[in-house]
Amino acid sequence: MKKFFVSLFAAVTFLMSTAFAGEVEVPENIYQWIDSTPRSNYYFNFRQTNYAVKDDGTIDLYTIIAPTICTYDNIQIDDVLQKRRWRGLSTEKYSDLVGRADYLKFDLEIGTVQVIERCNLDSTFTSIDSEKNLHPIPLSSFSNKEISRKIYRTILVWAKKNTEVMIGHSRGHLSSKDAKLKPEEMPISKFDWIADSK
Repeated sequence: MKKFFVSLFAAVTFLMSTAFAGEVEVPENIYQWIDSTPRSNYYFNFRQTNYAVKDDGTIDLYTIIAPTICTYDNIQIDDVLQKRRWRGLSTEKYSDLVGRADYLKFDLEIGTVQVIERCNLDSTFTSIDSEKNLHPIPLSSFSNKEISRKIYRTILVWAKKNTEVMIGHSRGHLSSKDAKLKPEEMPISKFDWIADSK
């Protein structure tokens, strides 16, 4: 949990240091672009994507934590405002909305993704409000046409190709058993959802 808040702080710090002029300029040495829709741009922080750490200090090779950001255009901002009004939710400060930060947890053992925190951000890139521990969703439930599937798959494919980097990002140590695993024996390498990735 401590590492999660470090990631949150780093993401907000980055956003606060970036000038907003209708579109956030995202540094490629921290964030990897995943995709864009007509209304939003999606990135993940490959420098902080890591494995979770268990209470005993060992790395959990079945759980991946990935910070992401999504920037909005003005039409998407208006859409978010309208939807909040329809749902009877407060729109205070939402006229200054520019995007959101999602902190994802992938459970490779059961094949789910969970947003453990979602922060809506204003133009100073301060959190307007946040939701925590949204319900886990099976990765198999996403269709090939959904942008969410592409986002999640891109992160996991990157993780598969960068297992050692991920271990280095994690504030823990491998158990004696896991330390003996070959790259192809790692849980991410055997995860069926990305089994056909190169």
